Amino acid sequence: MTDTVAVADGAPDVVTPLPYRVRHRLRETADTVTLDLVPVGTALPRYRPGQFSMLYAFGVGEIPVSVSAVASGGDAIAHTIRAVGKASEALCRLRPGEVVGVCGPFGNDWALGIRPAGADDPVTPLGTAPGEDLIVMGGGLGLSPLRPVVLHALSRPGFYGWLTVLAGARTPHELVHRADLMQWHALGEAKITVDRAEAGWTGPVGLVTDLLRHAVFRPERTTAFVCGPEPMMRASAEALMDRGVAPDRIRLSLERNMRCATAWCGHCQLGRVLVCRDGPIFTWDQAAALLAVHEL
Repeated sequence: MTDTVAVADGAPDVVTPLPYRVRHRLRETADTVTLDLVPVGTALPRYRPGQFSMLYAFGVGEIPVSVSAVASGGDAIAHTIRAVGKASEALCRLRPGEVVGVCGPFGNDWALGIRPAGADDPVTPLGTAPGEDLIVMGGGLGLSPLRPVVLHALSRPGFYGWLTVLAGARTPHELVHRADLMQWHALGEAKITVDRAEAGWTGPVGLVTDLLRHAVFRPERTTAFVCGPEPMMRASAEALMDRGVAPDRIRLSLERNMRCATAWCGHCQLGRVLVCRDGPIFTWDQAAALLAVHEL
């Protein structure tokens, strides 16, 4: 469900858009940018990995976008946006110093409210017990909602077990968060594949699920985080279960289906579920029936 946040008099609620300034703009691909945003004045409540915003391009429109980074000590947030319509194109044209409207945080998070025994935080951002292995599987722009999971895990050396990042894109030029991927790969944490190679590409060619065959993890002590196109998420969940990971330990973001964040438009309805209200994060045992219809 969408979080309700207790706020003091005069503080923002989750449905009030506030002005945020673009602090930094990074061109990810030909049609995708990451905007690093900071509040102009009062900040929205602190985001958790997996939650999303409604971003307002003033005078043009609004779209829901998951956070691709959450500041550990501050109010900065980042969103990675692909230009596919008027509002997203306007947001992608923003430059440092310009202002965007931000409303949120909306939705649940990757932790799903789980409080693992033995964790030293009241609610860990990932909802996993100390020493558990983490597998992160991202396809295309689906890597963006997963990026805060990896950044958090790397910021807690020794807290988790094995961390494995498996990322894929159609071509090398369509890989997002390339600098992060190269750094994670250098640390031995990431493996990257593409559907079609280009000149200069020396890495694997194939599906993200192909990379899972060589991943090292303990299935009974593994939590998997998955986001990408629906066929990729179905295949990833099936491959993880084939390796022994329980369906309730496989978490997926269905954020691609959202439009309004308030459960009014019905665009994100999957059966009895409204993704913006009841998600966007679900376990595979919750999501399997929702994604049973291909390209729903």
